[in-house]
This record gives sequence, C-alpha cells and structure tokens, in this order.
Amino acid sequence: MDARFLGIADLTETPSVAVVVDVMRAFTVAAWVFAKGAETIVLAESLDEALALKAAHPDWAVLKDGPPAPGFDMVNSPGLLRSVDLRGRTVVQKTTAGTVGALAVKEASLVLCAGFVVAEATAQLLRARGSDNVTFVVTGEDGQADEDLACAQYIARRTAAEPGTDATEFLRRAAESRAAAELTEGIREGAHPDDVALCLELDRFPFAMVAAMEGPLMVLRPHTMASPADR
Repeated sequence: MDARFLGIADLTETPSVAVVVDVMRAFTVAAWVFAKGAETIVLAESLDEALALKAAHPDWAVLKDGPPAPGFDMVNSPGLLRSVDLRGRTVVQKTTAGTVGALAVKEASLVLCAGFVVAEATAQLLRARGSDNVTFVVTGEDGQADEDLACAQYIARRTAAEPGTDATEFLRRAAESRAAAELTEGIREGAHPDDVALCLELDRFPFAMVAAMEGPLMVLRPHTMASPADR
C-alpha cells in the first residue's frame, strides 16, 4: 500500500481514499457517540452551523471543543460521554481539527475517520476495499501532532499486514504527545481526567467510521467489522 501522511494544509488535491485521524479527541469521541447508541454524526463546518442544525432539528444533540456553552448539549470528551444515553439520536459534531480534516476531503471516494479505538477495524476495512493508495490526514497541530501521526502509521502498517507490527511504541508516542500533556495538566477545557487513557484504548470498538456526503451534509456512520474473537 502506498501511504501518504499529510496535514490539512498540505492537501493540494482530493485523494481517492482518505483516513482522517484525530486521536485526542474528535474521533475517539465519535466512536463513543456511536457506542452510546447514536445512529449518525453530522460533521459541521462551524459552531454557527451546528447550532442552526440543532434549531432545525430539536431532537438532535450537538457537541463542541472546549467548555460547555449555551445551545450545546455536550463537549468533546470521551470521559464525559460515558454517562450519556444517545440511543437513536443524531449528533452534530464540530471540533477544532478532526471535523475540519474530514470536511477537507469530503470529495474523496472513501473517507474514514479514525483513532486508536477503531484502528484495527479501520485497517480491516481498508484491506477489504483493496485500497492501494491511502492518504492519512494528520489533523492536529498543523499536521505535526505525534499522537495522530503515530496512529496513522500504525493503521497503515496494520492495513499492509506487516508482520510483527506491535502497537506499544505507537501508543507510547501518543501518550507522550503534547496533546496528552495538555489534557493531563488541565490546559484544555471541557476534559475529563480519563480522556487520555480512553483515547489510548486500542481497538475498543469493532467498527470503522465512514463519512460521506448526504445531500449538503457530511455524515459519519459506523461500519461494523468482525469482532476480535472472529479474527
């Protein structure tokens, strides 16, 4: 597999297959949203659009980065989502980097959103689709976020089924990243003390997450893969 690792600003053309990686925390949160029962996630371009979608669909829930704010139901924290019941709901998500990265490649033929919690399912889906050329979008820190790059490189190796690929070093890099430090030290608002640990739970969920345009909106849906016991 020919894999490229690019920041959002480095995307000069639409890739055929894109894996958008945001470990801390957008796509870890998205996976938890699905695990808590949500059916779809709408990726919003802006906070204003997120609130407008909520106004048009009062039964939808909206979440954002940072501290709680009027009109928003949740913040971008996996730890804080564990006690939320989202069964049957549509959730609108707007974050600083993850949703921006996904929308930047919305014209690609296949867009997957990923973090460590769905790494193997993402690699499985790429293998099943026979994806030879994959662009990994490293969303954090203008493409320099090591937690996102480490996760992207790990998924790329798992997709290529490289023998002996072990997650330990990739998870270590993520645990020692700037984002992890800022979450641990309380620099980032709207966080829970367990967020870093939850973002580093390898393959917690058995689904990949596929984003596609549905009318004017980019919608993220879970795509269930085989459970670890079946592999």
